[in-house]
Amino acid sequence: MRIKRGIISHRKHKKLLKSVSGYRMTKHRLIKVAKEAAFHAGQYAFAGRKHKKSDFRKIWINRISQAVRSQGLPYSEFILNLKQAKILIDRKILADLIINDKQTFLSIVDKANNI
Repeated sequence: MRIKRGIISHRKHKKLLKSVSGYRMTKHRLIKVAKEAAFHAGQYAFAGRKHKKSDFRKIWINRISQAVRSQGLPYSEFILNLKQAKILIDRKILADLIINDKQTFLSIVDKANNI
């Protein structure tokens, strides 16, 4: 009697093609190409999750730098003054304060300046 194996591979292929739907050219149609595309997409996603952290840090630093420069102080000097004043607030919180609570941020800048 003949054994039919198509069900398992069809299920795998269907799952793969569903995951790559929306990809361009043959990457969303052909199994071999789709497998390769999905593999690379996973690698890019992994690397992207790592890059995301440094990208956000750059955004926070830019935001803080602009806000501090409007107060007449360079960014590096501001960070140095914060450390000397023993104010332990990270860049993420400082950037959030600039957007949501400007008065608190300005008071922190004043404390950092009065060392």
